[in-house]
Amino acid sequence: MHITMNHKEHSNNNIRTWKGRVKSNSYFSLFILSLFTLAMASCNDWLDVQPRSQVEDTELFETESGFKEALAGIYSSMVSTSTYTKEATYGFIGVLAHEWDFFYASQYDDAAAFNYDASYPTGYIRSIWANSYSGIANANNLLAHIDENPNMFSTDNHDVIKGEALALRAFLHFDLLRCFGVSFAVNPEQPAIPYSTALSYRVFPQLTVQEVADAVLADLKTAEALLEKADPIVTGREITESIDNGYMLNRQLHLNYYAVKALEARVYMWTGNYDLALEAADVVINADLFPWATVANLQAGYDRSLATEHLFALNNLTMQADIADRFFDDGSQYSFAVTRDRLLDYFDNATQDYRYTFLFKSGSATHANNRYLMKYDAPAGSTTYYNYKMPLLRIAEPVLIRAEVLYRQGDTDGARAALNQLRVARNLPALTELPSDFYLELIREYRREFLGEGQLFFLYKRLNRQTILYSDVDAVAEKVYTFPLPITETEAAQREDNK
Repeated sequence: MHITMNHKEHSNNNIRTWKGRVKSNSYFSLFILSLFTLAMASCNDWLDVQPRSQVEDTELFETESGFKEALAGIYSSMVSTSTYTKEATYGFIGVLAHEWDFFYASQYDDAAAFNYDASYPTGYIRSIWANSYSGIANANNLLAHIDENPNMFSTDNHDVIKGEALALRAFLHFDLLRCFGVSFAVNPEQPAIPYSTALSYRVFPQLTVQEVADAVLADLKTAEALLEKADPIVTGREITESIDNGYMLNRQLHLNYYAVKALEARVYMWTGNYDLALEAADVVINADLFPWATVANLQAGYDRSLATEHLFALNNLTMQADIADRFFDDGSQYSFAVTRDRLLDYFDNATQDYRYTFLFKSGSATHANNRYLMKYDAPAGSTTYYNYKMPLLRIAEPVLIRAEVLYRQGDTDGARAALNQLRVARNLPALTELPSDFYLELIREYRREFLGEGQLFFLYKRLNRQTILYSDVDAVAEKVYTFPLPITETEAAQREDNK
């Protein structure tokens, strides 16, 4: 087995602390953890350990640092171009939402046409399934051992680590449900996916959409209870690099308490439990811990990923290599781009919108009419806090959930106020009245806000929209919102039709 490891970045002159606010500049290293072969610490600093292969679970989980490595391994499994650092964000899922005018045609033309049986889409779908269940297996392995000796953990670390592992298991299962289960609006009793809760060779039963959602929420509620009383982002417990080796620094790079509440809101929206979705979203909004990116930082190019707004992000130290030819302005055949006219349409010609102004660059030479996303470009400054971040949950989503729920409840003034909260933060004038087609405007706002982040396609699916903008396919009739199960599942596990 080959294990890769990133090294800790030290700062001798600047001790960074966490006091319940988004202040930390440090980041934690990521470790690759396989299903049965795990690495173990050989020194006290969990961020600087040397990996060893062929270590038994019992040895790995004899120390707190071993559990920290195991948890880091789950996050590391998500830092993959097969999922959250490409295909599940701006790549395959972005193409399905018709976010781009240009992309590598031979790899994505079939995806744009929703031809899931073709070679490339089949590969993307298979990899999403395999990578996600691998991460789930790692979470299950950790959870199987963490309660054996809870006294080995310092301070509140047992509850934090267990809470994050449960939340990650829920996060990965829910994204699998969004991919392989029908929309709740179609049939909550349709067979979907298995919910794996143990590291086992046994075949877990295929659950319905409703059953999977219930299992996700059960894990999230348990995680919430643990994190609410232990997570430094809630308790305000002071953390420095000299305390606990900085493990609790920068909670935005962990699935922290507020990220769990935002994920709950996302799941409740999926299941149509709008009152509970609003309640969860308001917990995040009212915490006032995730400020909007400032115009000064955007203009200077420091905060291209909108890092201060992240509720949960992955730390991808190979990001610049990953996007080396994906958003470059030279018209490379591999690049993702939109035309200037399409981008103006996205933004309703509001060129003062900070997202339009600061998060796109023009193409060069014969590609001058193209626009390329800068969200994943390296920040102009050297502050570590803004580097390497792939956002998976941002504060804008709870705000938009609030707007949608209030609209559904008939509170149009409240819905307008929530939309205006985001609009004003993006340098747009406040709306004096809601658009006549609220849901179309909601879709357009998701496109503007989450372009390249993989959320738009799933909004279309949740709303069960017949038409995806810029596509002429009847998405509902053609069942494009539900991926076919991998053939290994339909043959070996004899799964029922998930569509």
